[in-house]
Amino acid sequence: MTDAAALPGQPRGGVLSGAATARAVNVLAPNASPMTLDGTNTWIVSEPDSERAVVIDPGPLDDVHLKAVIAAAENAGKRITLTLLTHGHPDHAAGAARFAALTRTHVRALDPALRLGDEGLAAGDVVTTGGLELRVVPTPGHTADSLCFHLPADRAVLTGDTVLGRGTTLVAHPDGRLGDYLDSLRRLRSLTVDDGVRTVLPGHGPVLDDAQGAIEFYLAHRASRLAQIETAVENGYRTPAEVVAHVYAAVDRSLWPAAELSVRAQLQYLREHGLI
Repeated sequence: MTDAAALPGQPRGGVLSGAATARAVNVLAPNASPMTLDGTNTWIVSEPDSERAVVIDPGPLDDVHLKAVIAAAENAGKRITLTLLTHGHPDHAAGAARFAALTRTHVRALDPALRLGDEGLAAGDVVTTGGLELRVVPTPGHTADSLCFHLPADRAVLTGDTVLGRGTTLVAHPDGRLGDYLDSLRRLRSLTVDDGVRTVLPGHGPVLDDAQGAIEFYLAHRASRLAQIETAVENGYRTPAEVVAHVYAAVDRSLWPAAELSVRAQLQYLREHGLI
């Protein structure tokens, strides 16, 4: 979910639906909105020579979309054998139980309330299906249960809402915390430096082919917003609503409620660090 429109300097990518890497194919859900951009990206991930596939984020509870995901896999000669969730927001996870019933798969997630089956997901886990390797990367901040999935064979990372293909993501206060989010961005940056990750496969928006540039942009954007909010408070803007109206004045008002969640998270961060 985004908290702002596309920004100057934002890294740009390409594909919105279809093959993105050798192992990842996107099926775009029909739930476009100011919050979800073009819609939720549902990812089908598999080894090219395997008939077994994993689906990440089935998306909203929309039978047409869920069956389109199954059809896309079957048309590629794949059988879906596992469902994974990056986090529990409805635009990513509301369709998971129905999708699991349609595909007779288990659902693995960090949050036990979202799981169907005995196995969850945790830091350090490696999901292996049909020769595929997906490494679980904990990335709390957008939400407490946010995860990313590192796909080393394609030098890619599936980021859910932690990094979007356009604009910036919200820190969903109070569940999301800015300090956690900044740590998560740094963790993802280390994947680009230490593990050669080049491609971001986001939960919304186009694929980004400069992962390091995108993450550096996000870190710089957060630093800039924090400075703006600190200055706004010093100038007498006290409540979250007042800060939003001042700092996000150029942003579409339909996004102000989401921006207020991020502002609340940033105000909390500034207080915790004795900056306001």
